[in-house]
Amino acid sequence: MTARGIIIAAPHSGAGKTTVTLAVLAALTRRGLSVRAAKAGPDYIDPAYHAAAIGSPSVNLDSWAMPGSLLDYLAAQAADGADIFIIEGVMGLFDGAAGTAGQRGATADLAARFGLPVVLVLDVSRQAQSAAAVVRGFASHDPAVQIAGVILNRVASERHRALVADAIEALGIAVLGAVPREATLALPERHLGLVQAGEHADLDALLARLAAMAARHIDLNAIVIAAAPLGAAGSANRTAALPPPGQRIALASDRAFTFAYPHLVNAWRSAGAEIMAFSPLADEPPPESADSCWLPGGYPELHADALAAARRFADGLRQFSQTRPVHGECGGYMVLGASLEDAAGISHAMTGLLGHATSFAKRKLHLGYRSARLLSDSVLGGKGAVLRGHEFHYASLTAAGNDEAFAELCDAEGSTLGKTGGRRGRVTGTFFHAIATAV
Repeated sequence: MTARGIIIAAPHSGAGKTTVTLAVLAALTRRGLSVRAAKAGPDYIDPAYHAAAIGSPSVNLDSWAMPGSLLDYLAAQAADGADIFIIEGVMGLFDGAAGTAGQRGATADLAARFGLPVVLVLDVSRQAQSAAAVVRGFASHDPAVQIAGVILNRVASERHRALVADAIEALGIAVLGAVPREATLALPERHLGLVQAGEHADLDALLARLAAMAARHIDLNAIVIAAAPLGAAGSANRTAALPPPGQRIALASDRAFTFAYPHLVNAWRSAGAEIMAFSPLADEPPPESADSCWLPGGYPELHADALAAARRFADGLRQFSQTRPVHGECGGYMVLGASLEDAAGISHAMTGLLGHATSFAKRKLHLGYRSARLLSDSVLGGKGAVLRGHEFHYASLTAAGNDEAFAELCDAEGSTLGKTGGRRGRVTGTFFHAIATAV
């Protein structure tokens, strides 16, 4: 049977779409439905919350960084066998990069590509009937994007709900729920977004509260009925996913290193690679039987003291790099450098496999889609290969070092941003997060 899906989106960031999405996921799962989930755009944190709510992995779907064939493959794979497939949007429904329609990284791209209706989450905390004008605009903005209904969020009272709902329903658009303003339902945040699911002190209890809230305040039956068959625009395959960096990949995995995209790790496994997890925070070196090492992003700045003290890890990584490739992305790149300055201004020695130094005390937001042209052969591809991905970090480069540059970056509009990252022998690293090969 063809999987049925729906998208939960919002007019802007901060409207509460992640909280509402988790509530719906948890509530439908508790009803006994087979629920699958995905996240629009480049995001490591929200999919982990999805997975906790439904008990199965969630995947990223990114129309800017991923070619259509990979999007179709990942969506079909994620939805296979599900009673309902729910995609959580990113930013505002139509927000994305400038460029070709359908390839902007916008949630609306996915709605149009897969023919899925949208449930719009509206933060009505500072308006009443004016919300109907917002809904009218979103409903008519793009004929390829269907608004199935709205969920009102942060409703102050029954009178407030009625004023907003009556105005919206007069447009012929269904109000599928009204969530009251409740601080106890808020998700904790830190500098890159939400606190990670694995660090939440009482995640099971929060998910139970969210599920109960959805059962009381959201028409779950109407959401299931509104879901539409998942369509696809072309042939589905995963060939644009990055090739495995080795046959046996040592993957750093703990609270300092968590930002590894599931679609990449799954693609490596499907290509026959073995993933060998190890923990730098537990002072573990990469397994000796591995033939490559991958240090993903995460929050090394929160664990700089422990990482600096992890001598067995650092010595083992140095020995490993003498004969096998080591690659670090973002947080992993910071750990490959000479030093890392934490938020308090204290400098901690890192592994020194590359010569740069980074600081979290000198914070500056680096955010956006990036294409990267590799300047030499590496585990990410051959010289001249172009990858698509993104940057999202507050750390600053305080010393560039004298290593060879790793790649040349462009932004989403194609403007050159200069060279980035470093290479020394078999060691490479960059703030750039790779998502897929450009085609």
